[in-house]
Amino acid sequence: MSDGTIQHLLEQIPVSHPYAGRQLISMHTVAGGCIHHAVCLQTDKGRLFLKINTIDSAANFSAEVDGLNLLAPHIRVPNDALTGVIEQQAFLLMEWLDISSNSSGNRAEEALGVQIATLHRQGAHAFGLNQDNFIGASPQRNVWERNWPDFFANHRLKPQLDWAEYRGLPAATREAGYRLVDEINLFFTDCHPTPSLIHGDLWGGNHGFLRDGTPVLFDPAVYYADREAEIAMTELFGGFSHRARQAYESVWPLDAGYAQRRNLYNLYHILNHFNLFGGGYGQQAERMIRQLLAEVS
Repeated sequence: MSDGTIQHLLEQIPVSHPYAGRQLISMHTVAGGCIHHAVCLQTDKGRLFLKINTIDSAANFSAEVDGLNLLAPHIRVPNDALTGVIEQQAFLLMEWLDISSNSSGNRAEEALGVQIATLHRQGAHAFGLNQDNFIGASPQRNVWERNWPDFFANHRLKPQLDWAEYRGLPAATREAGYRLVDEINLFFTDCHPTPSLIHGDLWGGNHGFLRDGTPVLFDPAVYYADREAEIAMTELFGGFSHRARQAYESVWPLDAGYAQRRNLYNLYHILNHFNLFGGGYGQQAERMIRQLLAEVS
């Protein structure tokens, strides 16, 4: 977007919104993930964070705002998010936060663990959500379902396996994945998950800390799930400290058998990465599927 377009965007903000009446001074590109273009806007009333993409991303941005609003009462997130379309481009405008990927000490890491546990204490009548959203750029189907293994099989693993057919995942791997789906109840013979509000895409790149140590979460893919699905994701790509995990479990210890279910939950994200990026994620998914089948055979 040009300076003129962004100034026009700022001028269209409703007068009741905190960002109304601002004048653009300068802007520069910042890191914002691998899907959207991210920009820091310097205005006469402080900085703002802007994400831009094609008009097809409007639904993605809208779902992100809804997710942030669900998380906001329980943990710090970027506030006052505003989304829309201007000149055939979708945008998401939100509060600028000076975030570091490194904490300011053990207390900040402990606060992260405790606050994630507190978030997970927010329950619901069933698993799912009342609207679909996205995991990265991929659609994430949500319905309300009382049986967690059925929800995870039908609305997480199966769609990814179906999409993988078009991305070239070998037929033998897909068939093994469907066999795993059929056997999913075997992973829950001594475990009865309850619905927990989760961030949904909690890898190391989607959290950080303010200068005072306050933990911040962003880029959510929220729904009500087995909380172990969230904890598994924190282990998949790293970025979460042992101290944060200890603090989490001091509030709410994990159930027996989590170590076996961890790979089951992370298979969802590896399949999604294959569908988005291809490459070696297909081989990683195959190894995980074979290992999981061996554990319940």
